[in-house]
Amino acid sequence: MTQPPHDEPTAQSPEELREQVERTRHELGDTVEALAARTDVKARAQEKAAEIKEQAAVKAGEVAAKAGEVAEEVAAKAGEVAGEVAAKAGEVKAKAAETASRVQEKLPDPVRNQTAQGARLARDNRGVLLAVAAAAAVVWLTCRGRK
Repeated sequence: MTQPPHDEPTAQSPEELREQVERTRHELGDTVEALAARTDVKARAQEKAAEIKEQAAVKAGEVAAKAGEVAEEVAAKAGEVAGEVAAKAGEVKAKAAETASRVQEKLPDPVRNQTAQGARLARDNRGVLLAVAAAAAVVWLTCRGRK
């Protein structure tokens, strides 16, 4: 028989010896299972892949939330800019009308007729002109925000 480990006392009876043997078997079985789990490369790779997949899902959620916040900010800023553009467009329209009336008084009839026709086109397509101005403002803000 070999000597028992230093931390375990010597068995006093055959029953105690059986219990020690059984305990040692369980401990040895646990140790073998742990070593087998460490050497199972496929299972470890699958666990790591699942962990990385979970991390990617969390990160994707964070990115989606941040994109939503940025989209809301851009939409709010675009609304503000559209209002400012509309106000400036009103001012410009008033000044343009004033200047046009002064200039038309001094123009010959053929030029005056062409100018009147251009003014009518601008008035008739006011919504398109405002939409183009708003789109230009949004593009400008977006480009300015990236710097």
